[in-house]
Amino acid sequence: MSTQPRPVGPLHKVLVTGASGLLGAGVARELVERNLQVVTLQRRPSGVAGATDIEGSVTDPAAVRAAVAGCDTVVHIAAKVSVSGPAHEYDQVNVEGTRNVVTAAQDAGVERFIQISSPSVAHAGNSIIGEGAGPADPAAARGHYARTKAAGELIALGADSPHFRVLALRPHLMWGPGDTQLTQRIVDRSRQGRMPVLGPGAALVDTLYTSNAVDAVLAAIHAVDHTHGEALVVTNAEPRPIGELIRGLARAGGSPEPRLHLPAGLAKVAGAVIERIWELPVAGGKDRDDEPPLTKFLAEQLSTAHWFDQRRTQQVLRWRPAVSIDEGLALLTEYYRMR
Repeated sequence: MSTQPRPVGPLHKVLVTGASGLLGAGVARELVERNLQVVTLQRRPSGVAGATDIEGSVTDPAAVRAAVAGCDTVVHIAAKVSVSGPAHEYDQVNVEGTRNVVTAAQDAGVERFIQISSPSVAHAGNSIIGEGAGPADPAAARGHYARTKAAGELIALGADSPHFRVLALRPHLMWGPGDTQLTQRIVDRSRQGRMPVLGPGAALVDTLYTSNAVDAVLAAIHAVDHTHGEALVVTNAEPRPIGELIRGLARAGGSPEPRLHLPAGLAKVAGAVIERIWELPVAGGKDRDDEPPLTKFLAEQLSTAHWFDQRRTQQVLRWRPAVSIDEGLALLTEYYRMR
């Protein structure tokens, strides 16, 4: 890590990959609002007014080179995010795709590179209680997503230098209006009576409200000028019991609170069995295109504590979450009420 690197040029033109997703679109819109030139690269239109949209995949080196041309900064968010599916699909996007973006950025003379990673890259299934980021470990990571995101983070940080400054951010359990990965699933499954609370639901868990995540990424773009070569977990710094969070999200979405309770040990065993079933091809030999209702990784996430010391993150980013969990739940309630 370097704390006093040589000066870099002004922030002028930024590439955001994965801008059709909630975080990427939010970051791209905020950059446009700040009168920066913004290029987005994703497989479908981003919908970000004022940005130059390039439809393509990070797995296509030519598309990546075209997108990064003339940029001084890259925010790499594009990833395959799921809990099931063939391993090669995760490798293709999260490992080789990241390698493509890093290589193209270096060749194009990019000076700042923000890698959006995940706390799961350093989670081996045990509780995390007030720890820092910890090193990414593909060998110990749980599941294809965590393993490949760990490998991608190592590729990005391995390229760090005074001329190519890399900072990895690990947003933890992002939720809020428009989020389909966590929020909508909890709301839908609670409405269907399929959202379990494991054990007593007392494990303390950190989360991150969506607008706070966007603000943290914007802060990182400036922070990488003075601190780089490391990973930072980003959260609201408000650990809450997992059962309380699940019930709060369900209520905000107008769903009944979950009444399904399962022993954590049983859920982990069941999740492992379901994972194996989901790996089997369906009729016609095709891979499944839906997600399993439970996996071992998901059971671990729902039953173990994972909250993080945010002092280093807030020091480096010079940032604090603007929206508290309670404020976020109120905003989420209003969002669903207006739909």
